[in-house]
Amino acid sequence: MKKFTYEIKDQLGIHARPAGMLVKEAKKFESSIVIRKEEKESGATKLMALMGLGVKCGDKIEVEISGPDEEQAFEEMQSFFSENL
Repeated sequence: MKKFTYEIKDQLGIHARPAGMLVKEAKKFESSIVIRKEEKESGATKLMALMGLGVKCGDKIEVEISGPDEEQAFEEMQSFFSENL
């Protein structure tokens, strides 16, 4: 299992467009990818649940990845967050 914490820089947080992009990116991997904000969590492939987390600009989230391709998923998800959120 691999984890990283990320502070959201997008002015609108995780809204529809980036949430859709995140789901598409997460579906590339066999590994389970979970996004946590405080006590709430969502699978990264669940669009409505991701938006339901209410992640705003400046919020810190934790991304947890576990599975057979977690190394690749870890690197690519870190890149995705820094480039898009």
